[in-house]
Amino acid sequence: MLVNLPPLGWNSWNTFGEDINDELIRQSADQMVALGLKDAGYEYIVIDDCWSERQRDPETGRIVADHVKFPNGMKAVADYVHSKGLKFGMYSCAGVRTCADYPGSFDNEFLDTKTFAEWGVDYLKYDYCNFPKSANGPTAYRRMGNALRACGRDIVYSLCNWGSDDVWSWVRSAGGHLYRSTGDIFDSNTSFASIARSQLQKFCYSGNNCFNDMDMLTVGMFGKGNVVRGDDRCTMETYKTQFALWCLMGSPLMLGCDLRAMTPEILALVTNKELLAFNQDPEARPAFIANQWLHGNGASQLPDHVVLAKLLADGDLALGFFNLSDRHGQFFLQFDDLGFPASTGYGLRLTDVFTGKEFGLLSEQMKMVGEPFHCAVYRAHPEPCKARIAGLGYNFG
Repeated sequence: MLVNLPPLGWNSWNTFGEDINDELIRQSADQMVALGLKDAGYEYIVIDDCWSERQRDPETGRIVADHVKFPNGMKAVADYVHSKGLKFGMYSCAGVRTCADYPGSFDNEFLDTKTFAEWGVDYLKYDYCNFPKSANGPTAYRRMGNALRACGRDIVYSLCNWGSDDVWSWVRSAGGHLYRSTGDIFDSNTSFASIARSQLQKFCYSGNNCFNDMDMLTVGMFGKGNVVRGDDRCTMETYKTQFALWCLMGSPLMLGCDLRAMTPEILALVTNKELLAFNQDPEARPAFIANQWLHGNGASQLPDHVVLAKLLADGDLALGFFNLSDRHGQFFLQFDDLGFPASTGYGLRLTDVFTGKEFGLLSEQMKMVGEPFHCAVYRAHPEPCKARIAGLGYNFG
């Protein structure tokens, strides 16, 4: 499989928008290696919108790289990225024009994929702006899927149609490896929380070789960049919540901060071995809501205070308590809802993924209280439990 597990990498859009160039991409590739991100599994350097000239070449019809931003051409950039042991990604759009009004690939799919293959592209993010009303979205994405398969190079196909047309119901048949299921993320607590909440009941469609993409991460931006809106700014603690959500929910992990300005604390977070292991678990099983009894089955009734659990290939569980609201959250988890009622004779031995602290063997239930937009995340190891030991109340955040 080309993408057996969720891809990890970096994308230029969240911080830089249109302010991209050859030097920035090379420096970002350098940083991915120097910071140890490559060793942690991050491998894609992806250029987003605004990389091309405003018009196609009038003689060949091909998209041409901006001669000022990329004076040596795009193949030279790809070659440099590859020289670092990384993979190179680019952007196009299913519409006539991209979201920033550059040439799109509508009705030019086979020509453009030939161009991308010649440049050495390994990953294509494919957006959905300026799409003709008379055309059919799924058909256009299938056309690009066929073009990629015929271009002579293995290229990861990352659909970005924002969840339109019930994309999860046809994306795998269209050849997609990733599919954006939401609108754009902003560097705010309410933005990442609402995106995660919107996907809680849709990850059953995600799995090996085709993953639900909740958008590029804003972790580490700290209010600087292209997607900053309002005053609801993230903090180090709420970035932990964002990153842990993306990991447990099995989303691709595309960093969006400036790698050249990454703090040691953010680097430690995005290379956390336990969280990455949850995201890269070989079975790629979706997480499930473990406190279902708090609400009905309708999406409108999803709670703000969510307990997510994910079955791991080694028999353990990933267990996360996520406060997706701006007020304190109360959590009550019955182990019966995880499949471990007291009658089984099993409890769970919990280890905090952020601190490494062990909480001993618990059974029956847990009670938690969390700060706004904070989380607590554990690796839970099932063990025989002779006595019934209910988890004591615990505050996080």
